[in-house]
Amino acid sequence: MTSGLAAAIAAGILALTSPSVIAEIVIEQRDGIFYVKSVEPPPPVVAAPLAGSPSGVIVTRPAAPYGELIRAAAARHGLASELVESVIRVESNFEARAVSPKGARGLMQLMPATAAKLGVRNVFDARQNIEGGVRHLRHLVDRYDGNLALALAAYNAGVEAVGRYGGIPPYPETQAYVARVLRLLQRAAPSASAEARVLRRYETADGHVVYSNLPIDKLSVTVREMLAERQ
Repeated sequence: MTSGLAAAIAAGILALTSPSVIAEIVIEQRDGIFYVKSVEPPPPVVAAPLAGSPSGVIVTRPAAPYGELIRAAAARHGLASELVESVIRVESNFEARAVSPKGARGLMQLMPATAAKLGVRNVFDARQNIEGGVRHLRHLVDRYDGNLALALAAYNAGVEAVGRYGGIPPYPETQAYVARVLRLLQRAAPSASAEARVLRRYETADGHVVYSNLPIDKLSVTVREMLAERQ
């Protein structure tokens, strides 16, 4: 079984959009795998002038903490700001001085060795941390040919673990991490139905996990065969 199938995520095609803005990221399914097909930086969404407001305009969507830094870094490295925001929310909940029990630090929870490799001198500086984290995430997305699930798994558990298990490692923390980031991405995308917003969890006969927003009868033939072996 290939590493791609081991990390299969069937999601149809999702477009992360905001009102009056074209798609910022497109995630495409091929054989049940999430692939980032096209990513564009989101322009600011501004409404018509509002009488009495200090600036004369209002922003029509709530700004995330460090939103300007996130959008700028995402634009530089060709990632959607929603993806970066989702990773930061799961990693640190936007706490710039967060430190994990394993020593990961800052908004995007960079390990000291990773931060040094990325040239981040002060991991608690929001600008440096976001820039380094986004560069690292971009590298992982490219490393796994746009397979977002594997990129997220590697961000959490390391590329060695993903290589060792040929897909998302069987670590509860990593599996929950990938699922949570993908759920946040789904919430950021308008869905055609409530069913499309549900992320399901399936297990193959050899213990690999398949995350999908599709019922089992709508999964690709290849993935259904993998799951049928377990029954």
